Amino acid sequence: MLKDGFDTGVLPLLGLAVLGLAVLAFVFALMAREDAYRAADKKTKTFWSVLLGVTVVIDYLVWSGWLGGMLFLMIAGLVATIVFFVDVRPALKQVSGGGRRSGGSSSDGPYGPYNGGR
Repeated sequence: MLKDGFDTGVLPLLGLAVLGLAVLAFVFALMAREDAYRAADKKTKTFWSVLLGVTVVIDYLVWSGWLGGMLFLMIAGLVATIVFFVDVRPALKQVSGGGRRSGGSSSDGPYGPYNGGR
């Protein structure tokens, strides 16, 4: 009885969350410029777009039940999605100038401008 509740309640929600992350990573991969990938030395835009696009399709097919029992494919796609979010996207943001947007000076600290102890 507990297994049935897990199979019909928790697993579909987890699958939907994994699918949502994959879609988000795919959109971010498509929005970045091609030259940013080269400047960050992170494969190519085509590589990440295809990898994350295939991940979205596989995650959807596993979540919808068309590829039932192929959970390892969903886990492999989750690994690719996590690598994109943890490694590739921050490098792309850094190269593209997507860091701080507050307009502060170089002497600003984490809590505001540094005034030299005055």
